[in-house]
Amino acid sequence: MPVSALGGSFSLSLWEREGVRGSSAARMPLAPGAEHVKKKATTSVSTRVTEHIAALRDEDWGIREEAAVALGECRDPRGVRPLIEALRDADRAVKTAATQALAAIGEPAVVELGACLRDPDLSVQEAAASVLSSTADARVLEPLMSALLNPDWVVRMHAARAVGRLGDPRSVETLVLLLHDKVPAVRDEAVAVLASFGESAVTPLVNALAHDDWRIRLRAAEALCVVRSPTAIPPLVGLVKRDPDTAVRQEAARALGDLGNADPVVVDALLEAMEEPRLRVRAIEALGKIGDRRVLPVLFRLLGALPTGEYADRTPACEDNQSELELAAAEEAVRALARLRDESAVAVLIQALQSTLVRQEASEALVQFGQPAIAPLVKQLQRERDDNIRYHIQETVTRLGWNPNRVRLERLPLALTRSLPVAGGQGRA
Repeated sequence: MPVSALGGSFSLSLWEREGVRGSSAARMPLAPGAEHVKKKATTSVSTRVTEHIAALRDEDWGIREEAAVALGECRDPRGVRPLIEALRDADRAVKTAATQALAAIGEPAVVELGACLRDPDLSVQEAAASVLSSTADARVLEPLMSALLNPDWVVRMHAARAVGRLGDPRSVETLVLLLHDKVPAVRDEAVAVLASFGESAVTPLVNALAHDDWRIRLRAAEALCVVRSPTAIPPLVGLVKRDPDTAVRQEAARALGDLGNADPVVVDALLEAMEEPRLRVRAIEALGKIGDRRVLPVLFRLLGALPTGEYADRTPACEDNQSELELAAAEEAVRALARLRDESAVAVLIQALQSTLVRQEASEALVQFGQPAIAPLVKQLQRERDDNIRYHIQETVTRLGWNPNRVRLERLPLALTRSLPVAGGQGRA
């Protein structure tokens, strides 16, 4: 067992107490025999590391696991190579403990782990890449860039994360290749890492927007959406207008919305995209984020076409693709009006309460307007005859802070306010 002898533990305790004294120990002369105790403690630690390394070859997997854990706690660089060898252990628990120990040792293990990325054993490559994803430094950039093209997707994913940790622009071109990786986890990691590179990734990503593979164009647009560089606006507008793939055009529209640039060229492209049913939802969402008021008439017309006066079920939207697109567009139009918060939209949203399709969404949007929505809602409540609609109006104004039982004295006639009981008197205000 990799357990120290009692004398070794006692000696280490003495050494630790010497260390705790800090500067006071430096001021006072060492007691007779104290230097010997410290030297003995150091020797004891060294001996224990040797014992743990030897225990990694024990026939009992439990002892091997404990030895790996102990070496991680010691953080002694001498444990690096034995722990790397333990990555080939037949027992999963031992391999896991060795991986965690190498991560704990950190910087002294980095170069050796970089060499493991070319190991013939794939499990060793995966473990090494996993550790490097949180410990890598510039010394292993080259093997990590090669690992980005590794046939094992786990290695590619961890290598991408490790390269992102280094932030070296030389890796951008290789990362772009991962945008069309067949494994979603690798693609997602590549997008996140490229986005973290900021402006240094913009040019390669913009170039990727012209790639023949629609998946690369899609992921490049997604990454540019996160980077939010104005340099990407013209090519993204081009994608919205002319790309042959609908998914790419949708993602480009979303990216333009996240960029939030109210350039007339951007707004015109998105307004034009609203004419196409499959782009309408993304275009409305983007225009709502941008905040350009030119979209208001289009949104008003869209909500004005909703069926009112009788119950309209959402079920057809689950059965018919066209109905689903129209419903999604109406819901997004309501959310866009909530973002824009133009008071001229209050009346349109109150009218939208008449439709069972977007009633809940319209109520939520009106709450976003705050005080300006209360008076029109109360007026509608007074003349509304449909109990279901009245219920939703009451719920909305209540959330806005309106209380139907509260009387605002400043609005009462002077003669009436004089007749109200004073505080502590009888009567009802």
